[in-house]
Amino acid sequence: MQENLSIPSNGILLSAILHYPSNYVEGQKYPCIIVLHGFGSNKDGANVRVPCALYNKLGYFALRFDMQSCGESGGALGMVLCEDQVKNTKDVITYVQTRSEIHAEKIALSGSSFGAAVAIYTGGDDPRVGAVISAGGWGNGDRKLQGQHPGKEAWQKFTDMLAAGKAYRKEHSKPMMVSRFDIVPIPLHLRQGLPSNSVMDFSVDTAQSIFDFMPEKKLAQLAPRPLLLLHAAIDSVTPTSESIEMFKLAKKPTELHLFDDVEHFMMGESDPRVEGVITQWLAKYFPS
Repeated sequence: MQENLSIPSNGILLSAILHYPSNYVEGQKYPCIIVLHGFGSNKDGANVRVPCALYNKLGYFALRFDMQSCGESGGALGMVLCEDQVKNTKDVITYVQTRSEIHAEKIALSGSSFGAAVAIYTGGDDPRVGAVISAGGWGNGDRKLQGQHPGKEAWQKFTDMLAAGKAYRKEHSKPMMVSRFDIVPIPLHLRQGLPSNSVMDFSVDTAQSIFDFMPEKKLAQLAPRPLLLLHAAIDSVTPTSESIEMFKLAKKPTELHLFDDVEHFMMGESDPRVEGVITQWLAKYFPS
């Protein structure tokens, strides 16, 4: 059972879908896991729908939504800013707390890639979050982008793009648009992991927002609420070192799991090892 929703945030409406747990009984309350999509993606991506189905099977409500300027939500297309996504997530939490079927004190965040970074930041910043699951996430925008644009020449090209974007906005009073792959490179063989209606062009302001975003600074505030870090051992999009660095900085209880034979869009692969780790971790730290 599912319900289509429109949730107000930042002066626009967010398109969302609330999925009921498979064991739902009217009159009872259940915990909820809010699932956040990746960079310029949307709620229909496999790495959102697949974990929602898992959480429903395990007895949780699951809510997936399109971030501002993505999918069917409002906002200027391509103007994806980290601070807006954090605000969107907090507003979705506020909405979820109004639902009589959901425990207002039992709300967790689960995110992939960019969504994982937003989940970690929001979790540390908002005490209403009871637990965070990060898959292929990152904690330091500057460091993450340098890993995605390795080498002096590639990094110079990226920072030149940031400078050009600032100059363009100053001269034209509007943002300069660039390809998503100029911001976050994705190998050709993995691009099918993006939903067909993903945002393909972004403002350079988006790149600057990612550069400045530092979820790892919120890790200390997240404790003692639990954090699960998942990453592909070899990730062709977000450097695996990002989750390792966050594990070093995080306080207990935090777990880090690296998986062979999965890739960046691991949450959409229905890998039994990944789902097994999530299932056991939820049973211990955020039981339904």
